[in-house]
Amino acid sequence: MGSAADALGVTQAFLRALDAAELLTPQRSDGGHRRYSRYQLRIAARVRELVDQGTALDAACRIVILEDQLAEAERINSELRRAHGRQPTGEGPEITG
Repeated sequence: MGSAADALGVTQAFLRALDAAELLTPQRSDGGHRRYSRYQLRIAARVRELVDQGTALDAACRIVILEDQLAEAERINSELRRAHGRQPTGEGPEITG
């Protein structure tokens, strides 16, 4: 945890708060030490960015969750469009009639 906190420029308490908020659930080593994935470190860095901009921690966590859900929905939408031979036009939903 100390290495992750140092790499992000945050305190260990900040990472514990993200764990308590159930935003991050790090793996545990045999010795009980928290092990963060690169993805989790990117999430923590984004929360830190929002908190540094004045966003409350709970709101920052919610924003990051919503950003992640949006990115996943966009990825799925893109895959479905490719599978159906459609490319996004940027003009809104297709209306057929």
